[in-house]
Amino acid sequence: MANKTAPDATRRSQRSRQAICEAALALVGETGYDKLTIEGIAARAGVGKQTIYRWWPSKGAVLLDAFTEGVQDGGGTLPDTGDLATDLKAVLRATVDEFNDPAFQAPYRALYVAMVNDSEVSAGFTSKVLEPGTRAYADRIRAAQEAGEVDPDADPELAAEMILSPFAQRWLLRSRPLTHAFTDRLVDQALAGLRPRRA
Repeated sequence: MANKTAPDATRRSQRSRQAICEAALALVGETGYDKLTIEGIAARAGVGKQTIYRWWPSKGAVLLDAFTEGVQDGGGTLPDTGDLATDLKAVLRATVDEFNDPAFQAPYRALYVAMVNDSEVSAGFTSKVLEPGTRAYADRIRAAQEAGEVDPDADPELAAEMILSPFAQRWLLRSRPLTHAFTDRLVDQALAGLRPRRA
Protein backbone atom coordinates (compact mmCIF):
# COMPACT_ATOMS: atom_id res chain seq x y z
CA MET A 1 0.00 0.00 0.00
CA ALA A 2 1.45 3.37 -0.99
CA ASN A 3 2.35 5.79 1.77
CA LYS A 4 0.19 8.91 1.82
CA THR A 5 1.78 12.22 2.63
CA ALA A 6 0.20 13.86 5.67
CA PRO A 7 -1.59 17.16 4.93
CA ASP A 8 0.51 20.23 5.55
CA ALA A 9 -1.35 21.91 8.41
CA THR A 10 0.76 25.04 8.15
CA ARG A 11 -0.08 25.53 4.49
CA ARG A 12 -3.76 24.82 5.15
CA SER A 13 -3.80 27.34 8.01
CA GLN A 14 -2.15 29.99 5.82
CA ARG A 15 -4.71 29.41 3.09
CA SER A 16 -7.52 29.79 5.62
CA ARG A 17 -6.04 32.99 7.05
CA GLN A 18 -5.67 34.43 3.56
CA ALA A 19 -9.25 33.52 2.67
CA ILE A 20 -10.51 35.13 5.88
CA CYS A 21 -8.58 38.35 5.27
CA GLU A 22 -9.79 38.57 1.67
CA ALA A 23 -13.37 37.91 2.78
CA ALA A 24 -13.20 40.63 5.45
CA LEU A 25 -11.93 43.23 2.97
CA ALA A 26 -14.52 42.28 0.36
CA LEU A 27 -17.43 42.27 2.78
CA VAL A 28 -16.62 45.54 4.49
CA GLY A 29 -16.67 47.17 1.07
CA GLU A 30 -20.09 45.67 0.38
CA THR A 31 -21.81 46.07 3.74
CA GLY A 32 -19.85 48.63 5.76
CA TYR A 33 -18.39 48.00 9.19
CA ASP A 34 -21.65 48.03 11.15
CA LYS A 35 -23.09 45.12 9.19
CA LEU A 36 -19.82 43.20 8.98
CA THR A 37 -20.01 40.02 11.10
CA ILE A 38 -17.76 37.13 12.00
CA GLU A 39 -20.46 34.82 10.64
CA GLY A 40 -20.45 36.63 7.32
CA ILE A 41 -16.67 36.55 7.07
CA ALA A 42 -16.62 32.83 7.91
CA ALA A 43 -19.26 32.04 5.29
CA ARG A 44 -17.48 34.05 2.59
CA ALA A 45 -14.13 32.45 3.46
CA GLY A 46 -15.55 28.93 3.66
CA VAL A 47 -14.41 28.33 7.24
CA GLY A 48 -16.09 27.87 10.60
CA LYS A 49 -16.54 30.74 13.06
CA GLN A 50 -14.27 29.01 15.55
CA THR A 51 -11.44 29.08 13.01
CA ILE A 52 -11.66 32.86 13.01
CA TYR A 53 -11.96 33.12 16.79
CA ARG A 54 -8.88 30.95 17.15
CA TRP A 55 -6.80 33.75 15.61
CA TRP A 56 -8.76 36.96 16.23
CA PRO A 57 -10.91 38.23 19.12
CA SER A 58 -13.16 40.49 17.02
CA LYS A 59 -14.14 41.55 13.52
CA GLY A 60 -12.08 44.70 14.03
CA ALA A 61 -8.98 42.63 14.70
CA VAL A 62 -9.61 40.58 11.55
CA LEU A 63 -9.98 43.73 9.50
CA LEU A 64 -6.82 45.26 10.95
CA ASP A 65 -4.73 42.23 10.00
CA ALA A 66 -6.35 42.05 6.57
CA PHE A 67 -5.70 45.72 5.91
CA THR A 68 -2.09 45.67 7.11
CA GLU A 69 -1.18 42.38 5.42
CA GLY A 70 2.22 42.81 3.86
CA VAL A 71 2.92 46.16 5.50
CA GLN A 72 6.61 46.31 6.31
CA ASP A 73 7.77 47.13 9.80
CA GLY A 74 9.23 50.62 9.94
CA GLY A 75 6.76 52.20 7.51
CA GLY A 76 9.23 52.72 4.66
CA THR A 77 10.84 56.00 3.67
CA LEU A 78 9.91 59.06 1.66
CA PRO A 79 11.86 59.98 -1.48
CA ASP A 80 14.73 62.40 -1.04
CA THR A 81 15.51 64.39 -4.18
CA GLY A 82 17.07 67.19 -2.18
CA ASP A 83 13.91 69.31 -2.43
CA LEU A 84 11.57 68.76 0.52
CA ALA A 85 8.57 70.52 -1.00
CA THR A 86 8.78 68.47 -4.19
CA ASP A 87 9.08 65.21 -2.27
CA LEU A 88 6.21 65.94 0.12
CA LYS A 89 3.93 67.04 -2.71
CA ALA A 90 4.68 63.90 -4.73
CA VAL A 91 3.96 61.58 -1.82
CA LEU A 92 0.81 63.41 -0.75
CA ARG A 93 -0.54 63.49 -4.30
CA ALA A 94 -0.12 59.70 -4.48
CA THR A 95 -1.78 59.42 -1.07
CA VAL A 96 -4.73 61.49 -2.29
CA ASP A 97 -5.22 59.05 -5.15
CA GLU A 98 -5.05 56.10 -2.76
CA PHE A 99 -7.44 57.61 -0.22
CA ASN A 100 -9.96 58.47 -2.96
CA ASP A 101 -9.96 54.86 -4.19
CA PRO A 102 -13.19 53.16 -2.94
CA ALA A 103 -11.37 49.85 -2.50
CA PHE A 104 -8.98 51.53 -0.07
CA GLN A 105 -11.51 53.82 1.58
CA ALA A 106 -13.93 51.17 2.81
CA PRO A 107 -11.59 49.18 5.08
CA TYR A 108 -9.67 52.26 6.19
CA ARG A 109 -12.82 54.10 7.27
CA ALA A 110 -14.10 50.91 8.90
CA LEU A 111 -10.93 50.70 10.97
CA TYR A 112 -11.52 54.21 12.26
CA VAL A 113 -14.99 53.11 13.37
CA ALA A 114 -13.53 50.02 15.04
CA MET A 115 -10.93 52.06 16.91
CA VAL A 116 -13.58 54.15 18.66
CA ASN A 117 -14.79 51.22 20.74
CA ASP A 118 -11.89 48.76 20.63
CA SER A 119 -8.69 49.85 22.38
CA GLU A 120 -6.76 46.83 21.06
CA VAL A 121 -7.62 47.64 17.45
CA SER A 122 -6.72 51.27 18.14
CA ALA A 123 -3.35 50.30 19.59
CA GLY A 124 -2.66 47.93 16.70
CA PHE A 125 -3.64 50.48 14.06
CA THR A 126 -1.50 53.12 15.74
CA SER A 127 1.59 50.90 15.92
CA LYS A 128 1.20 49.35 12.46
CA VAL A 129 -0.05 52.31 10.43
CA LEU A 130 -0.09 55.72 12.08
CA GLU A 131 3.23 55.76 13.91
CA PRO A 132 5.33 54.31 11.05
CA GLY A 133 3.71 56.70 8.58
CA THR A 134 4.33 59.73 10.77
CA ARG A 135 7.89 58.58 11.42
CA ALA A 136 8.61 58.36 7.68
CA TYR A 137 7.54 61.98 7.23
CA ALA A 138 9.47 63.08 10.33
CA ASP A 139 12.61 61.33 9.06
CA ARG A 140 12.36 63.13 5.72
CA ILE A 141 11.82 66.48 7.44
CA ARG A 142 14.78 65.76 9.73
CA ALA A 143 16.98 65.09 6.69
CA ALA A 144 15.85 68.41 5.20
CA GLN A 145 16.64 70.05 8.53
CA GLU A 146 20.17 68.67 8.39
CA ALA A 147 20.47 70.00 4.82
CA GLY A 148 19.44 73.48 5.95
CA GLU A 149 15.95 73.45 4.39
CA VAL A 150 14.13 73.43 7.74
CA ASP A 151 14.67 75.56 10.83
CA PRO A 152 17.08 73.77 13.21
CA ASP A 153 14.75 74.42 16.14
CA ALA A 154 11.74 72.79 14.49
CA ASP A 155 10.41 69.50 15.89
CA PRO A 156 10.31 67.05 12.93
CA GLU A 157 7.59 64.85 14.44
CA LEU A 158 5.36 67.81 15.24
CA ALA A 159 6.03 69.18 11.76
CA ALA A 160 4.93 65.86 10.26
CA GLU A 161 1.72 65.99 12.27
CA MET A 162 1.13 69.57 11.09
CA ILE A 163 1.02 68.21 7.54
CA LEU A 164 -0.77 64.92 8.12
CA SER A 165 -3.50 66.04 10.52
CA PRO A 166 -5.29 68.46 8.15
CA PHE A 167 -5.09 65.79 5.44
CA ALA A 168 -6.68 63.19 7.75
CA GLN A 169 -9.36 65.58 8.97
CA ARG A 170 -10.47 66.56 5.49
CA TRP A 171 -10.60 62.92 4.42
CA LEU A 172 -12.40 61.67 7.52
CA LEU A 173 -15.01 64.41 7.67
CA ARG A 174 -15.45 64.68 3.89
CA SER A 175 -15.84 68.38 4.55
CA ARG A 176 -14.23 69.31 1.23
CA PRO A 177 -12.71 67.35 -1.66
CA LEU A 178 -9.33 65.78 -1.08
CA THR A 179 -7.32 66.99 -4.08
CA HIS A 180 -3.79 67.46 -5.33
CA ALA A 181 -4.29 71.22 -5.21
CA PHE A 182 -5.19 71.01 -1.53
CA THR A 183 -2.13 68.98 -0.58
CA ASP A 184 0.15 71.25 -2.62
CA ARG A 185 -1.18 74.26 -0.69
CA LEU A 186 -0.88 72.33 2.57
CA VAL A 187 2.80 71.63 1.95
CA ASP A 188 3.50 75.22 0.95
CA GLN A 189 1.73 76.58 4.02
CA ALA A 190 3.48 74.19 6.41
CA LEU A 191 6.91 74.78 4.95
CA ALA A 192 6.41 78.55 5.09
CA GLY A 193 6.50 78.19 8.86
CA LEU A 194 9.30 75.64 8.90
CA ARG A 195 11.89 77.38 6.74
CA PRO A 196 15.04 78.63 8.51
CA ARG A 197 14.67 82.09 10.01
CA ARG A 198 16.82 84.74 8.40
CA ALA A 199 18.86 87.06 10.65
